[in-house]
Amino acid sequence: MFNKILAVIAPETDEQKALDRALLIATKTGASVTAFLTIYDFSYEMTTMLSVDERETMRQAVVDDRTDWLAEIVQPLATKYPVSLDIKVVWHNRPFESIIYEVIDNNYDLVVKGTREHDTLKSVIFTPTDWHLLRKSPVPTLLVKEHDWPENGNLLAALDVGTQDEEHQNLNNKMTKITIELANLLSGYPNIVNSYPGTPVNIAIEIPEFDPTSYTESVKKHHQEGMIEHTKKFNIDSKRVFVNEGLPEDVIPNVAQQIDAELVVIGTVGRTGITAALIGNTAEHVIDSLNCDVLAIKPDGFICPIRR
Repeated sequence: MFNKILAVIAPETDEQKALDRALLIATKTGASVTAFLTIYDFSYEMTTMLSVDERETMRQAVVDDRTDWLAEIVQPLATKYPVSLDIKVVWHNRPFESIIYEVIDNNYDLVVKGTREHDTLKSVIFTPTDWHLLRKSPVPTLLVKEHDWPENGNLLAALDVGTQDEEHQNLNNKMTKITIELANLLSGYPNIVNSYPGTPVNIAIEIPEFDPTSYTESVKKHHQEGMIEHTKKFNIDSKRVFVNEGLPEDVIPNVAQQIDAELVVIGTVGRTGITAALIGNTAEHVIDSLNCDVLAIKPDGFICPIRR
C-alpha cells in the first residue's frame, strides 16, 4: 500500500515523531523512507553586496550544516530499523510547495508530518504547512499527534454514507479499504463512524404540523441502511460500526475518544482558494478536535493545484 514514504522533519527539535511513525510503518510494509527537511533564511537573500555565486555558496553552507545535523539524528535510527532510509535537505521559502514537488518528482505514496504542541496550552497547533498539505497533497497525508500506536488498537474511518453521490461513495470505499489494510498491518481493529444531522430547529418552530421525531427517525434509518449496505461489502463487525446523530466535528472526535482510536482516516476534497480561507471544510474542523493521528485521503481523480 505504501512503498515510498516522505517523512517531514521538524527543524526546531531533535525529537522527530513523524520520522518515527514513518519508520514504524516502513518496518511493516517494507517501504523506503526519506527524511526531508526544508530550510530558508530570508537574510541570505538580502545581502545585495554579495554576488549571486557568493549568496549561493552561503546558502549551500547552511544546507550542508543542516544535512550534517539531520544525518546525526538519522544515523542511530538507520541501525535500529531494518529499512531503506535516506535524507534530503532543500532550500525553499514555502515548505509545503517543496514537499509537494518532492512527492510529485519522486513518486512518493505517503507524506508523514508531525504536529506541534503549544508549550503552555498543551493543545495542538496546526501550521499553514499542515493545512496546505491537507488540501493540496496528491497523496495521503498522515498528521502525527501524541497518541501511541499500540497493538490491538482501534482505527476509525469517518465516512459519509448518507449521500448517493458516486464520488463520495468511491471515497468511502477507498477509505474503508485503507483502514482495513492498516488495521491488518498494525494488528488492530477497523471501525467505521457516520454522523447524521438532527432536526433543523427553525423548521420545527416555523411549521407547527412538522413532526421532528419522525423526521429524525427517517434520517437515522436512511443513514443506518446506507451503513449496512456499505459494511456488507467489507465484512466489518457490527459492534465496530457507529451511526450517531450530530455534526461530524462533534461525533467523530467523540467516537474516537470512546474507542481510544490511535488513527482516524478522513476524506478531504481539497478545497482551495477563498472558499478554503473563509469556510474551511468538515475534515479540518474534525482534525482540530482529535487527539490521535489523522490520515487524510483524497478522492480518485484529485488534481493537485501545485505545478512546477
